[in-house]
Amino acid sequence: MLARDLRGELDAFLRVHERPLIDFRRDLHAHPELGFVEYRTTERIAERLTEAGLTPVPLPRGTGLICDIGSGDGPTVALRADIDALPLPDEKDVPYRSTVPGVCHACGHDVHTAIVLGTGLFLAEQAAAGLLPGRVRLIFQPAEEVMPGGALRVLEAGGISGVDRIFGLHCDPRLEVGQLGLRVGPITGACDKVSVRVAGPGGHTARPHLTADLVFALAKIVTELPAALSRRVDPRVSLSLVWGRVQAGSVANAIPDDGVAEGTIRCLDEQAWHEAPDLFKSLLDSVAIAYGVEAEMNYVRGVPPTINESTSVHMLRDAAGHVLGPDAAVPTPQSLGGEDFGWYLESVPGAYARLGVRTPGDTRRIDIHQGTFDVDEKCVGVGVGVLAATALTALWDGCRAPADEAAEPVTA
Repeated sequence: MLARDLRGELDAFLRVHERPLIDFRRDLHAHPELGFVEYRTTERIAERLTEAGLTPVPLPRGTGLICDIGSGDGPTVALRADIDALPLPDEKDVPYRSTVPGVCHACGHDVHTAIVLGTGLFLAEQAAAGLLPGRVRLIFQPAEEVMPGGALRVLEAGGISGVDRIFGLHCDPRLEVGQLGLRVGPITGACDKVSVRVAGPGGHTARPHLTADLVFALAKIVTELPAALSRRVDPRVSLSLVWGRVQAGSVANAIPDDGVAEGTIRCLDEQAWHEAPDLFKSLLDSVAIAYGVEAEMNYVRGVPPTINESTSVHMLRDAAGHVLGPDAAVPTPQSLGGEDFGWYLESVPGAYARLGVRTPGDTRRIDIHQGTFDVDEKCVGVGVGVLAATALTALWDGCRAPADEAAEPVTA
């Protein structure tokens, strides 16, 4: 399929559409919305798809949408974009700076949305010309940043029913524009949220032996649980407990009767992720009993690891090589960051790639989830090319393995 001049067709498309797509991204960046309240964002996406003659279908409860392109004949490939922003102030001095106080697209979801939109517009032209041997489903998903993720809402709505393969991209400021980070197997980690409430009788700090020294017990929980987890689990799975909030008491000379600690548990291995709640509870109980306090655990299951399927990774690699050049695909390490794309990959094969967004030669250390985060907007056109070529590769191959599936896996 890719033997035809797909690169030339993409270049011609982007000469007309790249600037409007960048303007669309800037509009989203200036008007960010948090998870499950992306009403304006959803409306803007729907407007643009409708203008192109497509029929977007809103997800239940008003945010996010799905849009199919092409006929029902042949396989179905899904392309996913997350559309929500983060509760962070925008610290950049740019014309498209966020107009919403305390809310910012600091993770690149505005870029992801513009890329999947542009890919859909290109593939709609392909379908009109009879060059789409199947169906492409665009998924504009809400609330990726809200644990356990808006992907579950898409699944509940039947959003991947009939889908044979799914792909997604995520901005990576460690990679230059024109590079695509790939990895077979786990590419992100599992992430859960845990809170512990400790209770005891309280009392005077002059007589801790007559009560339960709750602050001391809470400190032991905060320090001993991460250490114990590191000794009870294979270190290769990198099970990590990090506390983000610890609170107890209000005065110096009184032992409080309750306290709380909250944090996240992350790991690289799916089996360890499934076993983590029971292990955490047993360790918590052992420490609490030793110091005479009651400990109540609230364990919120977050997201599983995102585990890339080999064939899908090779499809991304081959597509990137075709539209960007033979050196575009580079190995990328697994991250402990959580990503609800993993929920999709528990149901259908697919792959998640890291899209280079750093200007070549830029040596600044800018990371995602920071108010200073921004991208080289040439990445929008690059992303459109990669996803369009990947979708066409998967469709023309019937979502089967490419001929060179036995090639060396892409790993870190």
